[in-house]
Amino acid sequence: MEFIVQTILWTLAIYGFFEIIKNIINIYTYTKLQSDGIYLIIAVKNQEEKIEGFLRSSLFKILYGKEDYLKNIIVADLKSTDKTKEIAKKLETEYDCFKVTNWQECKDIIDNVDEN
Repeated sequence: MEFIVQTILWTLAIYGFFEIIKNIINIYTYTKLQSDGIYLIIAVKNQEEKIEGFLRSSLFKILYGKEDYLKNIIVADLKSTDKTKEIAKKLETEYDCFKVTNWQECKDIIDNVDEN
């Protein structure tokens, strides 16, 4: 019985350690965002048939248009049950200014924007 309790405690300790490391990495990554500039946040849910066309046309207008001040686009997935997030992730690999997150990570990004 003691072995089972110790195994459970060690498992929880290791899980907690990895969560702390993940949070440190996220904070380090997302605090590079500055308060100056414009951030476009697009919330999506279950739009696999329309999302790629919408995002590509939006990115085209932003990247090749006159919107030089808008360089950060965040797509927040609202727990889609279809392939919406996978399609957005594919676009994330093609564009540097494009970031795909879930809603909680998006909230963390907003909370951690540097106010300088």
